[in-house]
Amino acid sequence: MRNWRWVLLVLAMLLVWLQYRFWFGPGNSGEVMTLEAQVANQRRDNAGLQQRNDALAAEVKDLKEGQAAIEERARSELGMIKPGEKFYRVVEDAPVAPARPPAAAVDPDAPPQDVP
Repeated sequence: MRNWRWVLLVLAMLLVWLQYRFWFGPGNSGEVMTLEAQVANQRRDNAGLQQRNDALAAEVKDLKEGQAAIEERARSELGMIKPGEKFYRVVEDAPVAPARPPAAAVDPDAPPQDVP
């Protein structure tokens, strides 16, 4: 009967030691949760970067194979036009601020005027 008490005591101590290592030891549950969150963030970042890489690869392929992309870049970035085409540039008027007399032209002795 005494041997069983020692076995139970040893098993209880082993359980306490394992629980301590689980919660506070190296590689504890808190560190594992933190690392899992970092892995999830990195996977999300990698997915975004993969989409960007795919878009760039498609653009490179289009530039190597198609003339339409080259023509579009020449028109938008370099302002080039085809022979025989007319180029029209639309310039919008900037809003005009109401003209005010310069501060030096105002007579300091004159009564104040109401400005609408």
